[in-house]
Amino acid sequence: MASILDSADTTGRDSPTIVHGTCHHDCPDSCGWIATVENGVAVKLRGDPDHPFSKGELCPKVNHFIDRTYSDSRVTTPLRRIGPKGSGEFEQISWATALAEIASQLQSVIETHRAEAVLPFSGAGNQSLLAMGFPYRLWNALGVTRLQGSLCGAVAGAGVAMTNGTKLALDPEELAHSKLIIIWGSNTRLTNRHLWPTIEAARTAGARIIVIDPIRTITADEADRFIQPLPGTDVALMLAMMHVIIRDGLQDHEWVEAHTLGFDELSAHVADWTPSRAATICGLAEDEIVALAREYATTRPAAIRTLIGAEHREHGGMFFRTLACLPALVGAWRDRGGGLARSVGSWTDLVINHDALTRPDLLGNREPRVLDEVRLADILTNSGLRPSVHALFIWGTNPMVSVPNTELLRKGFERTDLFTVVHEQFLTDTARYADIVLPATTQLESVDVTPAWGHLNLGWNEAAIAPVGESISNAEFHRRLARALGLIEPALFEDDLTVLTSSLPSIDIDQLRAEHRVRVPYPEDGRPFGDGVFPTASGRVEFVSEELRALGQPALPTYEAPTEYAPEQLKRFPFRLLTPKQHARFLNSSYSHLPKHQRAEHGSDEGGPYLEMVAADATALDLFEGAMVKVSNDRGEVTLRVRVTERLRRGVVAIPWGWWGDSHEGGVANSLTSDRLTDWGGGVAYSDTLVLVSPAL
Repeated sequence: MASILDSADTTGRDSPTIVHGTCHHDCPDSCGWIATVENGVAVKLRGDPDHPFSKGELCPKVNHFIDRTYSDSRVTTPLRRIGPKGSGEFEQISWATALAEIASQLQSVIETHRAEAVLPFSGAGNQSLLAMGFPYRLWNALGVTRLQGSLCGAVAGAGVAMTNGTKLALDPEELAHSKLIIIWGSNTRLTNRHLWPTIEAARTAGARIIVIDPIRTITADEADRFIQPLPGTDVALMLAMMHVIIRDGLQDHEWVEAHTLGFDELSAHVADWTPSRAATICGLAEDEIVALAREYATTRPAAIRTLIGAEHREHGGMFFRTLACLPALVGAWRDRGGGLARSVGSWTDLVINHDALTRPDLLGNREPRVLDEVRLADILTNSGLRPSVHALFIWGTNPMVSVPNTELLRKGFERTDLFTVVHEQFLTDTARYADIVLPATTQLESVDVTPAWGHLNLGWNEAAIAPVGESISNAEFHRRLARALGLIEPALFEDDLTVLTSSLPSIDIDQLRAEHRVRVPYPEDGRPFGDGVFPTASGRVEFVSEELRALGQPALPTYEAPTEYAPEQLKRFPFRLLTPKQHARFLNSSYSHLPKHQRAEHGSDEGGPYLEMVAADATALDLFEGAMVKVSNDRGEVTLRVRVTERLRRGVVAIPWGWWGDSHEGGVANSLTSDRLTDWGGGVAYSDTLVLVSPAL
C-alpha cells in the first residue's frame, strides 16, 4: 500500500514554511506548536519555545503527531458499510454519494419520526471552537434532540458553584506563590505536565507538596506527603479536616465572619465527624487526618489543586462543593497563591460568545427534548423512548470506548433501524458500527481557535498543510450537509474566520492570528476573590446552600457512600474498580491503536490493557504476575492479564482507560463501569464500580 505521505499534496507552498498552531487535545495544557512544511508536507513538529505555559515542550503523544496525520490507517475517503455492523467492512464512495445518502436518510427519519429522532453526539476529541461548536448551528436549525451534562468536566464546575456561586477559581500558575500545595485527586506530572515546573519552583522556594489520591501515581511519588484514602471516601476526609480545624480554633475567624454564610450550622454539622470516624471510613490513621488538617490551616498561602477525575462518582458534585468550603474556612482566598485551583476554562468562557458560535436562536420557538449525554447506552436501547433515536451523528469522540456501560451501548449500535454517521480520522471502535464514515481533518489541516482549561492563553491554530485525501473539518462537513439538505439559512454557511470573529467579540482576530495566542483577563493581583465578594445570593461563600436544598440535595456538605457499594453488592463484587488515565502516550483512545504507542505503554509487543492489583489480593486468589483473569459484573466482563502493583490498596483494582477494543481480545474498561448519574451537574459515576475478579478458564 502506498503511504499517504507519498501521495500528499506537494504543490502550492515554498519550502520550508514555519506554521504556528495549538494542540487541540482534551488536555489542560493546550500546548503551542510549530510545524515545518516542505513542498506541502509536514516534516517536523516541535513545541513553540515562546509559548508562556508549554515553553517548547510537547508530550510523548504529540511528539509523533505527524506519524498520526500521515498514518496508512487513516480514513481519507468517505466509506459505506457493506458488512454487518461492527465488522469494519466498508467500501469507498464519493462525497456526492455520501451526502446524498445521508441527506435522504435524515429527511426520511425527520418526516417519519420527527426531528427529535435525530441525535448529534460529539466530544472534545478536538476541543477547538469551530470543531466543537459550529456544527450545532445545523442541529439547532433542524430542532433535533439535545443533550445535557457531560462525560467529563461539568460536575466539577457545578459542584464548586454551589459553594462559591461561580465556576471561576484560582489560576494554577499562581501556585508559584503557595507555601502549601495539596494536589487532590489529580495526577499533575502526567495529565498536566507543564504545570509541574511551577510546582517544583514553589517547592524550591519553600512550599510543601501533599498528594491525596486512591492511587499512588507518579505525582504521589514526588510528594512530600502522600495520603491514600479508599476510593469514594474523600468527602468524609474533608469533613474530618473541618472538624479538627474548628475544634482546635484554627479557622480564620475574621474572614469567616465577614465572608461566609452558615458557619454555626457547619460547625454543628461536623462536630460528629471526628478523625476516628473518618479514619474508619477512609482507611487512614487518625493522626494522619489531624496532621493534614492542622498543616492546611496553619500554612499561608495554602492552595488546593484539583481537576476533574474526582467528579466521576455518584456524589461527584458533593466532592467539589465540599472541597470548595476548605479555602473559605481558613481564609485562603486572602492570599496570593491561596485558594482552590481547578479548570480555568471558565475564565476563557468569559471571552467566548457561545451563542454566536452555536446559534441557539435558530431553534426559534421550538423546545426539543433534552436527554442525558452520559446515558447514551440507555438512550439507544430504551424501547420506551418516544420517538426512538433513528439517526445518530458522531464527531470528535469514540463513545464505544469513552461512554460507560459499553456492552449495552454495543447493542444500541447494532440496531438495524439506527442510521449512524461518524466523522473520523480512523476506523475507531465506534466507526466500525457506522453506516457512513466520513474523513475528518487533523489539527494540522484546519484553521481554528483552541481554548485552554489549564492556563489562561487562548491559542490560534493555523492550517499547516492541505487536507490529506478528501478529509474535511467538522465545520465544513456540516456546511456541506446543510447544503445537501437544501437549507438556505446564511448562518449555516458562514466561513471560518467570520464565525471566529463573531464568537470572540472582544478579541482582535488579526492580532490573535499574528501573535498565535492571547491571554484572557484575570485579576492582576492574582487573587480572584481578594475582596471576599462571591456571586452567590448572599455575596458570601455558602457553607449552607439553599439552592442545593431546593434541588433535594443536602444543604450542608455531606458524606454518602455510593449506592453501588451497598453491602449485598460488595458480597457479589468485592473489588472497587478504578479506570485511571495513566498513559504517557495515549489521550483517551487517541494513539492507543498505533503499534509504537501500544508497545511503549504495555512494555512488550503483546500490547493491550491489564488489571492491576496488590500482591496480597493476587495471592488470596491464587493469581500471579501475567495470569489471565476475568473481571466481571452485571454490566459486562473483560479478560486481562494481571499486573501486580504496590500502587493500590487492598480491595481496589485498576484497569488503565483508553485502549481501543481491537487492541486486545474482549471488551474495554467501560464494559464494566457504572452509568449512574452524578448527584448534580449531569456527570457519570465511572469510578463507583464494583467487580469480581476470577481466574480465566
